[in-house]
Amino acid sequence: METLKMDFRIDTEENSVCVEKEFAAPVDVVWSAWTLPETLDKWWAPKPWKAKTKLMKFREGGRWFYAMVSPEGEEHYALVEYHEVIPEQRFEGVDAFCDEKGVVNEELPKSHWKVSFEPEGAHTLVTIETTYATASELETILKMGFQEGFTAGLLQLDELLKSGK
Repeated sequence: METLKMDFRIDTEENSVCVEKEFAAPVDVVWSAWTLPETLDKWWAPKPWKAKTKLMKFREGGRWFYAMVSPEGEEHYALVEYHEVIPEQRFEGVDAFCDEKGVVNEELPKSHWKVSFEPEGAHTLVTIETTYATASELETILKMGFQEGFTAGLLQLDELLKSGK
């Protein structure tokens, strides 16, 4: 069984997190897993939670409005605003917590995401860089379980790609 790269680095000087994750699938398949709501909903939330897309317009100036749904049906909402999209290469945007109507909660941290896709033969290396305005925002996100939850989601994407579903 092959070992796929998974590197999670926290940079407290830059208020950022950089994750490098290798997937055993070509770039077009991995890109689709990050940009199509029906696929994102299958892996984005760490089990036993589920992601549920309310609205997605994946394009520059578009948005992804989704909920993380607990096994008991409790919903926590987030909104991503896409700033740049270069198909099968990278996208950037801002992710924020919000309410059920998509109104951003200004009291919780926002994160700037840059997600890059690099083909490596039959594999794809995805580099996810998230940055925060302050050290305290980074600390808040980490205390909320970002590292554990995001790692679990990426491993779920591994399994989804292996299953071919």
